[in-house]
Amino acid sequence: MVETMRWEQGSLVLLDQTLLPQKIEWITCVDYKRVKVAIERLEVRGAPAIGAAAAFAMVLGAREVADKPDFLGALDAVRADLITARPTAVNLAWAANLQYALAVRLNGEDKSPAAIIKALEEKAEQIYADDITMNKRMGEYGAAVLPDAAVVLTHCNAGALATCGWGTALGVIRSAYAQGKLKMVYADETRPLLQGARLTAFELFEDGIPVTLITDNMAAWTMRTKGVNAVVVGADRIAANGDTANKIGTYGVALAAKAHGIPFYIAAPTSTFDFSIATGAQIPIEERKANEVRHFRSEQTAPEGVAVFNPAFDVTPAELITGIITEHGVLKAPYTESIKKLQALLQD
Repeated sequence: MVETMRWEQGSLVLLDQTLLPQKIEWITCVDYKRVKVAIERLEVRGAPAIGAAAAFAMVLGAREVADKPDFLGALDAVRADLITARPTAVNLAWAANLQYALAVRLNGEDKSPAAIIKALEEKAEQIYADDITMNKRMGEYGAAVLPDAAVVLTHCNAGALATCGWGTALGVIRSAYAQGKLKMVYADETRPLLQGARLTAFELFEDGIPVTLITDNMAAWTMRTKGVNAVVVGADRIAANGDTANKIGTYGVALAAKAHGIPFYIAAPTSTFDFSIATGAQIPIEERKANEVRHFRSEQTAPEGVAVFNPAFDVTPAELITGIITEHGVLKAPYTESIKKLQALLQD
C-alpha cells in the first residue's frame, strides 16, 4: 500500500496525490499554512486523511505561536483558519477542534506551551495510528456483509490514499479480497479530477486486487451487464438521520443501485458523523473552480468563459443506503435510531 503521510523530525510529509499515478513526490510541511494549502489543492484528500493532516497541522501551528502572550487565542486563530480549507469533510474540523480542546484543558492545568505542544504531537500520532486500526476493523465488518464472489462498484477514492492506511470503502474491499470473497471491483473514473482513475485504480492495481476502470456514465450499464452485487463508497459527512455527503456522482450511483436492486453501503469511521445536524440539507457543499470542468488536466475541453456548475460533493438520502459500515459495526435503518445509539456508545 502507498503511504499517505508521515510525521518526520517534527515536519508533516505528505504524498502529493495530484501527481499520481505519473509521479510519486512528497511535500514537506513545516508550518500549518502549508498543510492548509495541501488540503485546498487536494494534495492530501479523503476525509480521514484530511483529519489526520489537520491534527498534525495543529501541532505545527502551536509551535509557531508558542511565544505569543495569548497562546490559546493564537492557537484558536490557527484552528479557525485551518478549518476553512474545505467545508464539507467534517473530519477536518473534528481533528482541529479536538486538538484545540486538548490545549485548553492542559492550559487549565497550568501546563506550559512546550508541554501542550508535546501532548498535541502525541495526540496527532494517536489519531493517525487509530485511523489504521479502525479501518481494518471496519474492513472486517464490511467484508462480512458482502456476498461470496463479490462484484463491487465503488466511486471516487476511499482507500489507503484517503486515510492513514488500509482505507474505508477500499478497506472493505481489501478485507474481502484477503478472505477470497472478491471477484472484481469496478471503479468509477470520477470526473472532473479523476480520483477513481488516478488513485483507486492505481491502489488496487498496485496491490494485485482485480479492478476494472469505467467512466462515470458507465456505472448504471455496468450494474446491469456485469453482475455487480454490491456498491461500497466512502463518506465526507454523515448527518444524524443517515443522509451522507460524498464525492459528486455518489447520489447518481445510489439511484442506479436502487433501480437494479443492488445493496448500497457507506463505509466511514465515527469521526465522519456530524451528530449536530439533523439532515443532509444542512451539509455545506463545496463548489470548486470552473476550470476543473472546462479543462481536462492541462487541456481545454470547453469554451473559455462558459458557465460551469462544479460542486465537489452531493448528498445521498438515507433511504437509498443499505447500511453504514463503521468500526463499531454496520448501522441499519432506521438510521435516526441506530446513529443515536452510536452517539451514546461514543459518549460512554
